[in-house]
Amino acid sequence: MGEEADLLTAPVEGLDDALAAVDAFDRTLVAGLLRPRPEQVDDLTVLARAVAGSPPAARVAEAAAKAATGAASEDHYVTLAAARTALFGAVHDALTVGVDEVTGRTREERTAEATPAARPTVNLLAAARTWLSDLARTGWQGIDHELAGGAAPIVSAMLPDPELRRLATLLDGFAAELAASCPGSALDRIPTRRWGDLWSRALLLTMPGAADRPAATAATGRLLPLGLDLHEHATAAQAQVHAVFEPADGTAPRLVRASVSVPKPDTVVAAGVWQLLRPHLSLLTALGEGRAMDLDAMPLTDEGDLIWDDTRASAGEPADALATARVVLPTATALPTAPLDRHPARIAEPVFLEGYDSGQEGDTLTFTVAGRPLPVDTDRIPTASPLTPEAVAASRACVGLLRWDGGGFRLQPLAVETTVRRKAVALHAGAWAGGTTDKAGVRAEKAATDAVTVLRERAGRLLRT
Repeated sequence: MGEEADLLTAPVEGLDDALAAVDAFDRTLVAGLLRPRPEQVDDLTVLARAVAGSPPAARVAEAAAKAATGAASEDHYVTLAAARTALFGAVHDALTVGVDEVTGRTREERTAEATPAARPTVNLLAAARTWLSDLARTGWQGIDHELAGGAAPIVSAMLPDPELRRLATLLDGFAAELAASCPGSALDRIPTRRWGDLWSRALLLTMPGAADRPAATAATGRLLPLGLDLHEHATAAQAQVHAVFEPADGTAPRLVRASVSVPKPDTVVAAGVWQLLRPHLSLLTALGEGRAMDLDAMPLTDEGDLIWDDTRASAGEPADALATARVVLPTATALPTAPLDRHPARIAEPVFLEGYDSGQEGDTLTFTVAGRPLPVDTDRIPTASPLTPEAVAASRACVGLLRWDGGGFRLQPLAVETTVRRKAVALHAGAWAGGTTDKAGVRAEKAATDAVTVLRERAGRLLRT
């Protein structure tokens, strides 16, 4: 990133209008659409007008008109959710074009069709659609424990079916958030954007074909890790490794990801999360050791996700993430985004920066690149790692993920090159993912091991009683 960095702050034509239309629809879900008020009718009109001229315009206009009279069916709600998703998809695409211009990155076109999944029980999908439609009619202000709990039997019936587990997990988490917020009438602040996202995504996943598996090919070659992005919640954790894949056939390198998700007790935090994730993804060990991995026919989806199989991977030679970012990342092509994943919040583009100046704007660290300030999201750095906000501020080179958040781009650091005690060192967010000899890391691992041991003992006693 150089002089083109100002493209990240340049206004994108139509972006504000698209987001305003999404916000308008989300407002209609606050009070619910059982008996729409005049202002809700106006907001539904805004959504319909935003997609005028597009292929689904007539269907969206019909659905908006039905919803405006309180007579919307489940199919109408699906149509409105699709219109909302399409607007976010357009925003995602426009922002991604800007990122590609800044980085000089080539992005492959989507060509292959998804592999049809086994068609799950239609009744379960219909039941989920009914529950989600009831949410839209009732509105966030009207939610109570009875309505939120209506998802529980649907989730329980879905979980045994692998084809429905994605939707079941989404419904389970969504229902839990709603239950924790009951009664809706007492809420001071409603997360309209987030709940609108969860509602519309879940509703579309109830449609046939939405859960089809992306097409995959066998990937053989060298995998060069760039860094790790950790998502941690009270009951679950996910590690996503961003990397560059160099095919053995000599074709252009590709940007890829490998992920692992696990359930976890809410008492397991910090380094304990690595202990839960580590057994399921040998790539975490390679990342911690600073090594490449050699892949042999590893399934790779057309969206750039490796379907990880430890039997198809072996540890390779040492590979420094910062060197990979300097030399190989500029030549790597990006793979297309799955239709339902086209959302600005899902943008996470690996970039390499150096020669920037660090500064502080209020509580936010910024890197000045080509005279333009770029906010740095240090809150996303895992607590169980040697990478700290102070080290990022003192760095001179950085591998990070370019994200779009709160109306602008931000940088999430994955690894930095900095000076510690007059020596140049590289610090990585995933350095402890595969284990560590670092004193602070060892202490954190021991504390986490003790916590997990206690939990296992308690669980064993409960099972014996």
